[in-house]
Amino acid sequence: MTTTLRQTTTLRIDQEMKDRLKSLADDRHSSAHALMLEAIVEYVEREEKRGQYRKEAEAAWQAYQETGQHITAEETIAWLESWGTNAEQDAPACHK
Repeated sequence: MTTTLRQTTTLRIDQEMKDRLKSLADDRHSSAHALMLEAIVEYVEREEKRGQYRKEAEAAWQAYQETGQHITAEETIAWLESWGTNAEQDAPACHK
């Protein structure tokens, strides 16, 4: 069984936010600590995904600049609109 080491971190928030957290925690039958931990986890995961998306977009842009290979918006829309129909199309091929 793996044990995760946890460390304490202090978070300073104003009284209004503290009261709002307590009210929300009470409504959810949870603790303010659990809500803060959930919020931090969600934020970090979202920002990591955003960073990865940005890196992939930059790599795609670099590849396009180097090769000129692309598909047009019209080709993409036609392909997506065919999904789930009897005339479903394969993904369009990249071209210059």
